[in-house]
Amino acid sequence: MTYCLGIITKFGLVMASDSRTNAGVDYVSNYQKLFDFSLPGERVIVICTAGNLSITQSVIACLQKDLKAQETINLHTLPTLYEVASYVGATIRQIQQKDGTWLQKDGIDYKCSFLVGGQIRGEEPQIYLVYNQGNFIHATPETPFLQLGETKYGKPILDRTLKYDTPLESAAKCALLSIDSTMKSNISVGPPISMIMYETDTFTIKHQLQLPPGDPYLLKIRKLWEESLRKAFDNMPDVEWKYYRENGTEAVSTD
Repeated sequence: MTYCLGIITKFGLVMASDSRTNAGVDYVSNYQKLFDFSLPGERVIVICTAGNLSITQSVIACLQKDLKAQETINLHTLPTLYEVASYVGATIRQIQQKDGTWLQKDGIDYKCSFLVGGQIRGEEPQIYLVYNQGNFIHATPETPFLQLGETKYGKPILDRTLKYDTPLESAAKCALLSIDSTMKSNISVGPPISMIMYETDTFTIKHQLQLPPGDPYLLKIRKLWEESLRKAFDNMPDVEWKYYRENGTEAVSTD
């Protein structure tokens, strides 16, 4: 399992992923899941991957091959990010048609999904989630984030804190807390953590990092977040048992 996250705001976008891959409790390894295909000055394209590792690696390899061979259709020739997402979806179908039957025969789950985010000159920044079937959706001002993989543990903080007008630095901080919350609750997600932050209309990625296991900043925000949650919990009012008892609102059995 993995966890990848894309956040879009009016100021730009943030994309992040963990690096842990496991094929059982006794086989855990780290693989890159965030890839930068940008052409500085003209377009920024960042892709995150989740799912069957052999499929996702094959898709990334095909995208890289088309770029190197300067094929007519590649990540640097398509005029819109919508068409880039469609191209990634078509590549997924191509790889699955070739390998899917053989994987299915042995009962191997070959599903995958991708986040495709960035900005092409003449457009606004966008993030697309490309499904296993090759179709896709995009983030919107009403829903300014998209997730892949083990999504449930990191979603509550996104739901409660993110809005389309959230400052970009705050969105980056939120992304790291979302990933850290997931790592806390699920051992199949783990560092190194890769993250980029892109500012609208700059057409170059100025901010990117990789946080290894035991990184001081990662440990610091985990400690501060846990302390803040405990403090907020302690400040919550107790359940008003007496009020509900006196107003006749006790729980009623439905047996």
